[in-house]
Amino acid sequence: MQRPIYLDCHATTPTDKRVVEAMIPYFSDRFGNPSSLSHVYGWEAEAAVKQARNTIAEAIGASGEEIVFTSGATEANNLAIKGVAEASYDRGRHLITLQTEHRAVLDPCKYLQNLGFEVTFLPVKRDGLIDLEQLERAIRPDTILVSVMAANNEIGVLQPIAKIGGICHQHKVLFHTDAAQAIGKIPLDVEKMKVDLMSLTAHKVYGPKGIGALYVRRRNPRVRLAAQLHGGGQERGMRSGTLYTPQIVGFAKAVELALGELESESKRQTELRDRLWSKLSQLEGIHLNGHPVQRLPGNLNISVERVDGAALLLGLQATVAVSSGSACSSSSTAPSHVLTALGHPEKLAYASIRFGIGRFNTQEEIDKAATEAISIISSLRKSKELQKTRSDREER
Repeated sequence: MQRPIYLDCHATTPTDKRVVEAMIPYFSDRFGNPSSLSHVYGWEAEAAVKQARNTIAEAIGASGEEIVFTSGATEANNLAIKGVAEASYDRGRHLITLQTEHRAVLDPCKYLQNLGFEVTFLPVKRDGLIDLEQLERAIRPDTILVSVMAANNEIGVLQPIAKIGGICHQHKVLFHTDAAQAIGKIPLDVEKMKVDLMSLTAHKVYGPKGIGALYVRRRNPRVRLAAQLHGGGQERGMRSGTLYTPQIVGFAKAVELALGELESESKRQTELRDRLWSKLSQLEGIHLNGHPVQRLPGNLNISVERVDGAALLLGLQATVAVSSGSACSSSSTAPSHVLTALGHPEKLAYASIRFGIGRFNTQEEIDKAATEAISIISSLRKSKELQKTRSDREER
């Protein structure tokens, strides 16, 4: 049985074989605990972790000491948001984020609201971009943190991170960005962007699942975090737990490969994305969600008029693997909170598809996916028109 074309790379990506090869020795031959510093097994693991830490740090313009390993971006977001809130409790209790953030940011913020913190959930413009003047107006003397994701996981919109960072630093407010979708796909530099905390993950960039990191600024300003996991004191006490050396090595290898291919892959994926859009947009009633240019190279999110969203996904299931939005919210019956924040009516928000183009997709696959999508959309519309015609006849 032929498997469907995979176009859901914002949900996850296949682990690159080169990444797997780098990881294998640390499952068996070099299996030591990096905290066991009394013998060669521990030394080997510690050296591998240190090298990986430096590789990831260099990818975002940081130093190795500023990287804290986590189980993924969700944990990194929780550590950043709750960690800052708890550490800054006596200084202020107000946070700012966007309505279009990932649930791994929105839910920790809502949790903090239950503890007495105030959170401002800013709207976005119709193209998904933040209103910078509105952000500046929202900052108060007791604001302790602003959290805005670098690249949206559903509509791929790239926020003006450097401008946001500049506003935050001007007001002496810490700035956190969830860069899970951005690492390895667009250039990142925490110094130029004035970012104080940055969440990262491996599995969106052809690395293994279950490993991520949080960048925590050490200078100008030095960020204080309250640990959310306590135990052995690993990661300078900010995140206790035995470090998973194979995953960490894989994460670094994935980042190294992505950076080496960033320019060429960005160009290739942009061309494939535009090719897909040029074919799909020939149909009437197809809407592009998010900014047309300021978006991830491999992202295309569309809404389709006169089509039931569930039926559309079901029709594509056998030939093209796509989603209607965040994989983390796929079990929810509510429409995408990102699309409703853009001002879409619920009916149109339900009938949306997110295409996530990746490293291993080909032009042939893009053309086939477009043909399949157009065929199914046309078929569903005809079926709906026939049902309406029959219903009108019965009423007469």
